[in-house]
Amino acid sequence: MVSLTVAAILAGAYLLGSIPFGVVLTRLGGAGDLRNVGSGNIGATNVLRTGRKGLAAATLLLDAGKGALAVLIAHLIVPESSPWAGGAAFLGHLYPIWLKFRGGKGVATMLGVAMAIYWPAGIAFALVWLAMLAVTRRSSAGGLSGAIAAPIAAAAGGQSDSVLLLLFMMLLVVWKHRDNITRLIDGSEPKVGQG
Repeated sequence: MVSLTVAAILAGAYLLGSIPFGVVLTRLGGAGDLRNVGSGNIGATNVLRTGRKGLAAATLLLDAGKGALAVLIAHLIVPESSPWAGGAAFLGHLYPIWLKFRGGKGVATMLGVAMAIYWPAGIAFALVWLAMLAVTRRSSAGGLSGAIAAPIAAAAGGQSDSVLLLLFMMLLVVWKHRDNITRLIDGSEPKVGQG
């Protein structure tokens, strides 16, 4: 019975993570299909390219919120399943069933999961993300740096279970940013506010 409950929790977390808030909000806001804008990504940075700062901020908060919510709901039902529910929500964001498994890059959702499973790792993520964004003006550099900081912070806090999950998510964030990394290296990655 417990295994069925955990399976249901993970399935629900995946479906929650699959909600493409960037696509939903830009359509509701009259900005068209986000997948036809800029990079075609469904995250907050690409929403910003529509010129709708409010929608971009809402996308960021909702994408982070769905990761955190999956962890918190799972904790209420089967506490030991909560980190893995966060991982399922994260996978849902990267590979959403509603968009033929073509999703976002996972930065905001990973931040939400990190905040919910071990808040010091989430704080480290956010601070490093914001610092690198301020220095480089490149969203990808900030997001990648924050994602790398989270498992390091969890390891420093002795959170072995959290480290494994955050390391797994970090590796997927890096994989999803592989084209951005190439552009960062050759200097062609656009700054925030550019096309």
